[in-house]
Amino acid sequence: MTFRAVIFDIGGVLEVTEVMDFDIEWEQRLGLERGRILGRLADVRPAGSIGTITESAFRDAIIERLEIEPRTADELIADIWRQYLGVANDELIAYAKTLRPAYRTGIISNSFVGAREREQRSYGFEDLVDDIIYSHEIGIAKPDPRIYAMACDRLAVDPQQVVFIDDAQIALDGAAAAGMTTIHHTDNATTITTLKTLLHNAKR
Repeated sequence: MTFRAVIFDIGGVLEVTEVMDFDIEWEQRLGLERGRILGRLADVRPAGSIGTITESAFRDAIIERLEIEPRTADELIADIWRQYLGVANDELIAYAKTLRPAYRTGIISNSFVGAREREQRSYGFEDLVDDIIYSHEIGIAKPDPRIYAMACDRLAVDPQQVVFIDDAQIALDGAAAAGMTTIHHTDNATTITTLKTLLHNAKR
């Protein structure tokens, strides 16, 4: 087996992210019953992940459905993005930089409308890898087999030539079904050691 590409997830892998629990604090602030925020936005969140709404429409939905002022909505949205973006996983990002030009590198992210611009400003992912696939830009998400096929096509590799790294088992299962070799990311040391071993052994 010869590997020609390595593909990363973002949230929980290249970004160290928190549990998305912004709703707990905001329900207390707004005097809402537990579960009301996510309940009232139940259809908006998946729509944002496959790009069927705009950022403006997302903001309008928050204002209307939570019955809050635009300024308050903007504060809430800022908290959502703060948790979504987390902080850079500097160690893994630094290692990913060493893979090129020997290997093609990419990202597949189940994202939300507006993620590319914010993550580029914060972390420069477009400069880190050869290609990025955001679910909100293409209208499909992991583990849909089409997203893995698209990544391979855009990197000009076969699935059997790809190592895919993610922290979500459902995404890993989709990649494995597509023919990729997978690494379940739990910590940097294990991921980096496992990837180095795979790439080294493939050269023998």
